[in-house]
Amino acid sequence: MTETQRAPEGMTKPRIKPADAEDDRPVSISARLGRLQFHHSGKFRVLQIADIQDGPKIAKDTMALIEASLDATRPDLVIFSGNQIAGYDPAFAATFRKRRWRVEGEGSAADDSEPARATALEDTRQLVRKAVWHSVEPLVKRGIPWAVTYGNHDFQCGLSDAELDAIYREFPGCVNPGASAGTSDEYDGDGDMTMRESGDAAIPAAPANVLLPKQTIYTCGPDGTVGVIGGPGTVDDGAPAPAADGVVPNAVPCEPGTFALPVMDVDRTRDVLGLVLVNSGDYAHGGGFGTPSDAAMAFLRALPEHIGAKSMVFQHMPLPEYYQVLRPVSATAAFAMQGYREHANTYYVLDEDKTQLGGYLGEGISCPDHSGEFAVLRDSEGYIGVVAGHDHRNGFVGETEGLLLIATPTCGFNTYGPAPAKRATRLIEFDIRHPYEPRTQLLEFGELVGKPSSKRAYTYAVNQQTPGEGEGDDLLRKPSLWSQLTGLFK
Repeated sequence: MTETQRAPEGMTKPRIKPADAEDDRPVSISARLGRLQFHHSGKFRVLQIADIQDGPKIAKDTMALIEASLDATRPDLVIFSGNQIAGYDPAFAATFRKRRWRVEGEGSAADDSEPARATALEDTRQLVRKAVWHSVEPLVKRGIPWAVTYGNHDFQCGLSDAELDAIYREFPGCVNPGASAGTSDEYDGDGDMTMRESGDAAIPAAPANVLLPKQTIYTCGPDGTVGVIGGPGTVDDGAPAPAADGVVPNAVPCEPGTFALPVMDVDRTRDVLGLVLVNSGDYAHGGGFGTPSDAAMAFLRALPEHIGAKSMVFQHMPLPEYYQVLRPVSATAAFAMQGYREHANTYYVLDEDKTQLGGYLGEGISCPDHSGEFAVLRDSEGYIGVVAGHDHRNGFVGETEGLLLIATPTCGFNTYGPAPAKRATRLIEFDIRHPYEPRTQLLEFGELVGKPSSKRAYTYAVNQQTPGEGEGDDLLRKPSLWSQLTGLFK
């Protein structure tokens, strides 16, 4: 894989063809075909959108970047890799919950009567619907299917990932699997969309599989058992395909945001590639970040034999092994970034022998202290690598022990991140001739859109200490004298 953004002259980029304004077919070729599959051109494209991290009204420049990215790349599928919702936004103050295990939350309605809390939660649901519609409206208008997983801030609005997932599935093009074959209660079953009111906007509701009715979806059961929805045996009414050996038909996902989408060859004879979304957790008791559930880990172990091809994993949280593609340096070295938690006494830069040209490290890798996920992916020999967000100021492609480790910066303009011109989405293009060697390109705001419409996005200093129990990193905190002194000897 080549990180083509800011690459030397002569290094090729994935070809980008602008959309034809007079073509009213779905922009996604896969949507035209009813399933995810390679084109006659031999290509298949995924657009990753990382860390929108905004409230009910998404920043104008964020939406400009998303729309420009869609028109430039014409992707088969868009993957939202977590932290779409800034759960700490003031709009969700009544139902805010800092940590998942704090059931009642810390919002202003936490101490209210049960009816008052119920009213506050319903208000939050409507605000979340508004935010979701703002973020997916450009995809709906262009006929591009999309999938979503979750990060460490989405649930902080006061809704569980399951509740959030149900809201996402109300919107056209969402391929996230539900408890049934994917229909919405508000769909009339005749192929027409109904309309639902959310604030001052009319929002269409449709079945989750309206753009990909022939798509197979592998789901994660409560114990990690692989289930299947749809596929070649799907009948017109959306009933699940017959079970294959060892596969539970129409299984209820153990958790929202963990499922797999196989991609077929152009002749629809075999699966060539898998796209796996993993709910990578949020926070850990005692501090730091969480990891995927035991069920998700079991799902990852079992999945390769069902897909029969290697898969790319998309999730919010980077793995601890991302530090393996970094190189320890002195604290005074150019572009040195301090590590996180267990790595806090060491400074790093990208290791040029393990990362592609054009990448950048703008903050330490914020990841779980320990995770067995990398070993599962590596030992199964069924995965290409991991694509993550979370660290808003990092954009690079690395490789270690046969797995690609990809970091994508934020695309959001109401959150911390790199300079406005460097906020980006990521295009990943797979080639049927070598599907396990995809190319990637950061689609930066400065190149696609130009100058931001406001000055609300800033480049923040990098936090030099691990975050406490607050909302996240205090990015303006200065390093302690001790960390400066110890860093000189690293």
